[in-house]
Amino acid sequence: MILAVDTSLGTAVAVVDPDGSSRSEAAAVDPLGHAEVIGDLLVRALDGAGSAEISHIVAGMGPGPFTGLRIGIAAARAFALGRGIPVVPVPSHYAAALTAIETDGVEGPFAVVTDARRREVAISVFDGMDADGIPHLIAATSLVPQAEADEFLAGIRRVDVATLSAADLARVGAKALAAGRELGDSEPLYLRQPDVRVPGVPKRVGS
Repeated sequence: MILAVDTSLGTAVAVVDPDGSSRSEAAAVDPLGHAEVIGDLLVRALDGAGSAEISHIVAGMGPGPFTGLRIGIAAARAFALGRGIPVVPVPSHYAAALTAIETDGVEGPFAVVTDARRREVAISVFDGMDADGIPHLIAATSLVPQAEADEFLAGIRRVDVATLSAADLARVGAKALAAGRELGDSEPLYLRQPDVRVPGVPKRVGS
């Protein structure tokens, strides 16, 4: 089975079989409070999945806020380390794209649009599925002011996403595994770096 964890929007956890059929899902829509709920959601999803072994864990790599995204990725990596299984990094917008295509019936080019806070949105553009059944990314994620999003899209259909399906994230990961592909690397897609900075070396004051 494949376990998926994503904290790019709310907090979402799911377990699916390698063929993509869902075993269990657990989620919290609050865009904050990831650390408070991630443990309980993992327990609920794993309990609901039954006794079969987890073989891989899919980590949603964003785009997402710095702190929230790190919580989900850290949880995924810690679980994988404890079980001795691989982590499969998948950009989170792929899951939203799969939901749009398979559940909502979206056809042709479309943009996944998620709230990036500070009056900005994160936009990734897809066009159908590729030969491996994975949403075909045609324009990588961009950070755009909300007021300029429609101009940026230039008529491309927009799909605004407020919650993300961890089950669809797991399905994308399963498809990537079956095809021997890597959709993301180990670096998260942070919307922006944190405002807090480590202080530099203090300036020496002359006598």
